[in-house]
Amino acid sequence: MQEMTERLEAGAPGLARAADLLRAGQLVAFPTETVYGLGGDARQGAAVAGIYAAKGRPQFNPLIVHVADMAMAEQVAVFSDRARVLAARFWPGPLTLVLPARPEAGISDLVTAGLPTVAVRMPAHPVARALLAAFGGPLAAPSANPSGKVSPTEADHVLEGLSGRIAAVVDGGACQVGVESTILSLDPPMLLRPGGVDVETLEEALGLPLAFGGDAVKPNAPGQLVSHYAPGAAVRLEATDKRPGEIYLGFGPGPEADLTLSAQGNLIEAATKLFAMLRVADKLASARGATTIAIAPIPETGLGRAINDRLRRAAAPRG
Repeated sequence: MQEMTERLEAGAPGLARAADLLRAGQLVAFPTETVYGLGGDARQGAAVAGIYAAKGRPQFNPLIVHVADMAMAEQVAVFSDRARVLAARFWPGPLTLVLPARPEAGISDLVTAGLPTVAVRMPAHPVARALLAAFGGPLAAPSANPSGKVSPTEADHVLEGLSGRIAAVVDGGACQVGVESTILSLDPPMLLRPGGVDVETLEEALGLPLAFGGDAVKPNAPGQLVSHYAPGAAVRLEATDKRPGEIYLGFGPGPEADLTLSAQGNLIEAATKLFAMLRVADKLASARGATTIAIAPIPETGLGRAINDRLRRAAAPRG
C-alpha cells in the first residue's frame, strides 16, 4: 500500500513528477480522451504486476500499451500496411490495434498475458500525450479502477477506488469520450471490443464488414470479461418502466427518470456521461435503499454499440 496517493496538476512540474514516479516503477493514473488510465512502465515486470495488484485484475487479461507517437508504436509492434493506414486516420484517438509484438521491445509478458500480440494505442488527450513524451517510453494502462468496477472519467473517481494503492493521479479534468477505446485486430480484421470509434466508421475505412470476436474466458484483448464495469447495485437493462426498489436511469423521452444519460437521446452525450451516471445511480440506490439500477433502452447503433456492450457487462452475473 502507498502511504498517500499524490494528486498532481497537469502542468509541467506535475508531469515531471509523474514521469519520475513511473521511471521508479510506481503507478500513476492519468486522463485520456476515453477514461482515466492506470499507467506503469510496460517494460518493468514489477510495475505491471503492481497494476494487476492495485486493480485486483486477473493476470490472464491483457493490457493496452499507450505510446506517444508512431516511432514508439513501431518499436513496440509490427505494423502491416493496413495497420499504418488505420493509424494514420484514427491516431491519436480512441482506437486500439492488436498487432504482432516485437520481442526486442522488452514489453513485459504480463502486459500481453503471454500472447504473441500486443494491444497498442496513441491517445489524443493532451495531458496523456505530454506525460508519454515526458516519460519517453510505452505505458501499460488499463482503466484506473478496481477490476470489474465502473471506469473512472474524473480524478475523483480514481481516488475513490485506488487511493492508497497507487503513487499518484494527474488531474486533467473530465474525459470527453467517456467509453474506452475500440479494439481491432487485423489480418483478418476483427472487432474485439466496441468503443470510441464506431463500427460503421471502421467498416467504411476498411472497405469491408467487420467480424466480431473475443473470448470472455481467455481474453485476447482487454475489456472482454463477461462481468465488468459493475456498480454495487444490480443492473436491469432495456427497462421501459421503474419498479419498486429501483433507481431509473433514462435515455431520451420516456418514463420519469431519477437520472438520465441524455434527455435528448444523444448517444455522444450518453457515452460521455455513462460511467459517471452509473456511479451517481449507485450512490443514489445506496442512499434510498434501492437494490437495482434500471436502465432505459439504448439504440444498438453508432456509439450505442459501445454503451450497450458496457451495460451488458455491468448487468452480467458476478462471480
